[in-house]
Amino acid sequence: MKSTVLIVEDERKLRELVADYLEAEGLAWIEAANGDDAVALFREAAPDLVVLDILMPGLDGYDVCEEIRKLSDVPILFLTAKSEEEDELLGYDLGADDYMTKPFSPKVLAAKVKALLRRYESAKLERAEAEGKQIDLGAVRIDAISREASLDGESLALTPKEFDLLLYFVSHRNIVLSRDRLLEHVWGFDYDGDERTVDSYVRRLRRKLGSRAEWIATLRGNGYRFKVTP
Repeated sequence: MKSTVLIVEDERKLRELVADYLEAEGLAWIEAANGDDAVALFREAAPDLVVLDILMPGLDGYDVCEEIRKLSDVPILFLTAKSEEEDELLGYDLGADDYMTKPFSPKVLAAKVKALLRRYESAKLERAEAEGKQIDLGAVRIDAISREASLDGESLALTPKEFDLLLYFVSHRNIVLSRDRLLEHVWGFDYDGDERTVDSYVRRLRRKLGSRAEWIATLRGNGYRFKVTP
């Protein structure tokens, strides 16, 4: 079965250009011209990946990303004219998987889409292999089947990627984990984002751990280490 990509872009010609290149790569596609239609179509069609513009009528791309992340962990690739570093970091903070600025190469975009889809399928297989895996460290408990995590008996409201990162940290606790290793195993070996993605998600995870944020220690020049302390 072909993977389906939702193209969210208010410029018709640009939607058509992206669609042509995705179709040439053997991918199916659906399209939305604004954020409100995009959310409704996502709920209806459950696509495998979203190519998402930021500046649109109605809900903007950031809002759409937040809504999708409440429903799914499918890859989201921002395609936008906003090129400031702060804009890019905000996209990652909201759960985006990759980011391309306009003008862009349609061939590169199609290659990124295929890479993200491969990574996502690989991650789903890894999660399937982890079924039945429950980790209980006393203060923190993780259920890989229900994909739920709790801290001191209280549920942690984690996004799908935050959960994946916490699960990897807990499964490899007391081990120094480089950013490259985290990118490879949590985001996928063919993910071509950079280390800022890891740092952004670590910041988000620390905020949700609250007073236990120090469990994720930064080792300057080496990466991170997760260690549960009393």
